[in-house]
Amino acid sequence: MKLNSQLKSVLVQPLSCMMLSIITAIGTSPSVLAVTRKTSLHTPQQSAHKQPQKLAQFSGAEQPAERSQLIQQANALYNQGDFKGAEENLRKFLKKFPEDAFGHFQLGNVLFRQNQPEAAVSAYREAIRIRSQYALAYNAIGMVYASQSRWTEAITEYQKALEINPSYGEALTNVALVLWQTNKRDEALSSLEKALNIFKAQNRNEKVNQVERILREIKTADDPSLS
Repeated sequence: MKLNSQLKSVLVQPLSCMMLSIITAIGTSPSVLAVTRKTSLHTPQQSAHKQPQKLAQFSGAEQPAERSQLIQQANALYNQGDFKGAEENLRKFLKKFPEDAFGHFQLGNVLFRQNQPEAAVSAYREAIRIRSQYALAYNAIGMVYASQSRWTEAITEYQKALEINPSYGEALTNVALVLWQTNKRDEALSSLEKALNIFKAQNRNEKVNQVERILREIKTADDPSLS
């Protein structure tokens, strides 16, 4: 069943134990689309703990104090809802560390939250220029395109993320939502089942619950008797 399509952009949230080949972060996956429809499909992004949101942070303990301080300041500003302030802080960061892929990725997140999709994509592309295997950034670009109903382009970016990290559960969830949006129900369910198995293997119970909820929403939409 096709979703009533209005997709709303949301910022990434930290998630645990996502190790990527190029950059290691305590999370940073743009975990998908917030989808608005009559039955209110909840995605991992919408259903996350109601706790202060943070920009992702470096996981390494050995980082220059200045780098750490600037990222922490950006987190604090973001948590206060001062997205412009967070952007300014990240731009200062990138002035000092212009070849920092992580900083460009974070800037993309803040720009996306400020409803600047094209600028966000440019920031994510810059992160990829610096770190070509940056799965998180490809996934983020996919989310931007999906928010604009650019389904084919969104799928392409999600698939690039999955080529780098086949166990990227959030990207599999994103793919599923676009597949359902484009009336590919069986493929959507298959992608969600893969994501579910990955989250179970990673002992990420919150994500397991969220994907199970999406699965129920899809099945209910196709068979109202299940509601």
